[in-house]
Amino acid sequence: MIVSTIAQKSIYHTPAMLNEVIEHLLLKPGKTIIDATIGTGGHSKLIAQAISPGGRLIGIDRDEESLKIARERLEGVGATCEFVHSNFADIDMVAKEKNIKKVDGILFDLGISSFQLDDPGRGFSFKNEGPLDMRLDRSSYISAYDLVNNLNEEELSTLIRNFGEERWHNRIARVLVEERQRHPIATTRELADIISRSIPVKYRYGHHRIHPATRTFQAVRIAVNRELEIIESAIEKAVSLLAKGGRICVISFHSLEDREVKHTFKRLANDKFITIITPKPLIPTQSEVGVNPRARSSKLRVAQKAK
Repeated sequence: MIVSTIAQKSIYHTPAMLNEVIEHLLLKPGKTIIDATIGTGGHSKLIAQAISPGGRLIGIDRDEESLKIARERLEGVGATCEFVHSNFADIDMVAKEKNIKKVDGILFDLGISSFQLDDPGRGFSFKNEGPLDMRLDRSSYISAYDLVNNLNEEELSTLIRNFGEERWHNRIARVLVEERQRHPIATTRELADIISRSIPVKYRYGHHRIHPATRTFQAVRIAVNRELEIIESAIEKAVSLLAKGGRICVISFHSLEDREVKHTFKRLANDKFITIITPKPLIPTQSEVGVNPRARSSKLRVAQKAK
């Protein structure tokens, strides 16, 4: 098979905490696994190999381009692999359509892949000039451009505070509204420059010297894709699909995501639906971070179906 240029590029995306995921899913030949955020297939390639022969892998993703790469990447791995363009919030509907009643393991990787971050045309990163987009599913209606240019000052401030935990949310919102009165804010570089100018000079590079636009970009991306509001219900649906003894693994990349996962696991454990395997989240080893710096903020929580 001739691998497409886009697929060749994606090979360089290294999935976070791969060894830990493979270990905690308790994979064996013949098992059925759902990768609810398959991305470009980094985790799923090893999952599919581990459940072969006789295994079945269902890969779900909102990004059709990522699904195309995953399909190419997993060709010939041995397990039966099926790919679904959908939101992981609809994992129950996907299972119903595939006539799946129970599964042995489910993985959620809540991060944005290198493939998406490094593509200027997707508008996720302030490092390259690109359209202000940030949609994981390009068929969805609302983009970052729409939010940045149409929300009022109070709405922008609240969004940046709640989803970005940004200290300077009021100043950033005010300057954004002022700037867009001159002309619409249309590119990632434009947005990043405006944010940087909004923050007092001595605070522009504070904790860990992250770029001053980092938290606001995170906030806008979360809002565009409604990332936080679907985590709780998606985990609940996933747990209901697990067979007794089945495992759910969730990888998060910032404190807001991890908090949602932690609280949902705790509530389900209190109701005796799951047993929490990782009372504290697992974090990547120093050697992994050395090879894959983007994994440094990842946290893995694991639970097992109790009944």
